[in-house]
Amino acid sequence: MSGFKTGRISGDIQREMADILREVKDPRVSKLLSVVKVDVSGDLSYAKIYVSAIEGEEKTKESIIGLKSAAGYVRRVLGQRLQLRKVPEIKFIADDSIAQSAHIAGIIEGFEHE
Repeated sequence: MSGFKTGRISGDIQREMADILREVKDPRVSKLLSVVKVDVSGDLSYAKIYVSAIEGEEKTKESIIGLKSAAGYVRRVLGQRLQLRKVPEIKFIADDSIAQSAHIAGIIEGFEHE
């Protein structure tokens, strides 16, 4: 039963974080930032949020620095929106999967034109 609950909360956090990240006013945070995945611990006290920027890995890392400084704001807004008894402590992690998938798509497109 707890596996279902953590999965549901992970999905809720991912959906809300995508919206909250657009509200962060820190100039280091990219406006083209995507939430790739959310892992929530079994006791719902920690959440690892994997984010990726379309602009590349350097912009993602810069955005992570901005998000770490805005973590208190992000956590407060997340708690208000989800109305959880205990809002998980948030850790942002850079993920370059969007850049990798764009690179692979470019390679595949190159093969199609040959």
